[in-house]
Amino acid sequence: MIKKGIFYTSILLTVAFISSGFKPLFSPIDFGSNVDENEKLLYVFPSQKDIANFDIQVPFKGKYFIGYKDAIAHKESQGKYKKINTLGYLGKYQFGVSTLKSIGIHDSDAFLNNPKLQEKAFVTLLSKHKYDLRKYINDFEGEVIDGVKITESGILAAAHLGGSGSVKRFLNTRGERKCRDEYGTSVKTYLKEFGGFDTRRIKAVKNAKVQ
Repeated sequence: MIKKGIFYTSILLTVAFISSGFKPLFSPIDFGSNVDENEKLLYVFPSQKDIANFDIQVPFKGKYFIGYKDAIAHKESQGKYKKINTLGYLGKYQFGVSTLKSIGIHDSDAFLNNPKLQEKAFVTLLSKHKYDLRKYINDFEGEVIDGVKITESGILAAAHLGGSGSVKRFLNTRGERKCRDEYGTSVKTYLKEFGGFDTRRIKAVKNAKVQ
């Protein structure tokens, strides 16, 4: 009985040994080790094409107030808090010394080295201009003058560029007075580039001062 068992066991081992020397006709393909080095693998994800590697701007600022601030800051100084231009205008939003004094800031060096103060100064000046130009915002908003749709945010940006008086002259003459700053940038340019932003939360404050 023992000999019979040894006989069948020997047959099974022999068959297993012989089978291990052959591969099945339809064996699975190992793509990791059997790729010709001259062939290219095409991937579904991620894409090999550059067009798939686009930049995503996060966060999306759109026409919100944060986008408004950043757009003006980039135009004025490329967003640099310590920028001083050739005419002596200071900071991220390029304030003149006399403008700083009008909103209660008398130390220009401290202003230049204080980003938080610069942000407060920008909002304060907007509040001051919104009060000074409240009638013009009410009367002209929505109109198209010299090809530009007039909006509150555009008016406030233009006032930041050239003061309330330059905006009033432009609107009163319906664009015939081409008011420009010392570098040649026009009030019309700011009315157009910074129009349509949300500045509703800016309060109109008479003689606004930085708190």
